[in-house]
Amino acid sequence: MARVWIPSLLRSLTGGLAEVQAEGATVRQVIADLDRRYPGIAARLIEADHDRLKPNLTLVVDGVNSKQGLRHPVSETSEIHFVPAMSGGSQAGGGENRVGAGATARRA
Repeated sequence: MARVWIPSLLRSLTGGLAEVQAEGATVRQVIADLDRRYPGIAARLIEADHDRLKPNLTLVVDGVNSKQGLRHPVSETSEIHFVPAMSGGSQAGGGENRVGAGATARRA
């Protein structure tokens, strides 16, 4: 069975488990298997109206960022990660509190 890493925001559906195993030949089938065992997880991963992963998730299969989405093939030894999007960036107002090459943080 494929190993699936569960994002922290979805672990309430898996009883707190961060890693689970699931069967399937594609990511779609793996999610269906997960939903049988952890009801509600498919609704949190898939946009039902568009039959694709939610836009706030990145799919990584066997260490590769997948462009195939739900159609991505998986094997018994696959590792699947649903990676939540990171938000943030520079603030309006000239980049205050920015730290990096050539920048210093300003304290209020």
